[in-house]
Amino acid sequence: MNFQKTFAPKTIEVERAWHVVDATDMPLGRLASEVAQILRGKHKPTFAPHVDCGDFVIVVNSEKVAVTSDKSQAKIYYRHSGYPGGLKEESFERLIERNPRVVIERAVRGMLPKNRLGRKVIKKLKVHIGPDHPHEAQKPEPLDLKIRKVES
Repeated sequence: MNFQKTFAPKTIEVERAWHVVDATDMPLGRLASEVAQILRGKHKPTFAPHVDCGDFVIVVNSEKVAVTSDKSQAKIYYRHSGYPGGLKEESFERLIERNPRVVIERAVRGMLPKNRLGRKVIKKLKVHIGPDHPHEAQKPEPLDLKIRKVES
């Protein structure tokens, strides 16, 4: 009998590509879920849940990401200083003005595993304000996510 061995990728054998995603008018959650799958490597036939086999993703125009309905006022981001009474809250509108990179980073981080693999995978996400990025040397390819954009 011929038994086929289960393929298990090794970290050093993984080929990583670089992708550029334009976040202009894309819904935040749909963008984050697609980016998380690419970072994880789920789009590859060699995917294994215990190995970081994903690609690098560069997100540009992070300040132009969209949310539907009244989420821009209703969506609240929380953080805690670690001291009693140190709970801080900030609306989506205020955070997108102050630091638009954090909005996308937090959305993608929430869709990754909450363990050391997730902490390793999130480092392959590069979010930039505006259309320019400093990663031209890696020759990133534009990635079309086939997500319907929100009409402004």
